[in-house]
Amino acid sequence: MQTIRIKAPSSDTGRGSGGPSIRHEDALPLLAGTAVTVGAVGLVLALTDIETPLRAPFTLFFLLAAPATAIAAALRGLEPWGRILASVSGAVAVNLLVAQAMLALHVWSVRGGVAAITVIGTLIHLLVLVRRLRRRTPTRRTP
Repeated sequence: MQTIRIKAPSSDTGRGSGGPSIRHEDALPLLAGTAVTVGAVGLVLALTDIETPLRAPFTLFFLLAAPATAIAAALRGLEPWGRILASVSGAVAVNLLVAQAMLALHVWSVRGGVAAITVIGTLIHLLVLVRRLRRRTPTRRTP
């Protein structure tokens, strides 16, 4: 039995090799997975009321990232920087509107706010998914 090895082209340009280099394409899934993990931990910490120093920053990350990713998914046609700016601004606006509505209705609670942001982000993601599925379904024409 013979083993055939295919050697990938080296990305080293003569500079000293300090270990394996991570390309931009390889880092994006890693960063996305890390962001999802931090957001999920923030959601769990906020809903279960676990006392830890990481609760506040992780929950804040979740409160900004959940609506921002949903809004960014809806704004696929924009340029990357415009999409980032619009999605972060939209996330801040959604958070402020939820907080203002809860305060006006005298139903303020941290868990309720986190749950409301979760529901709003999920609904926006579902609306984007439904819109994309409608565009992909071929229409049948009968002769």
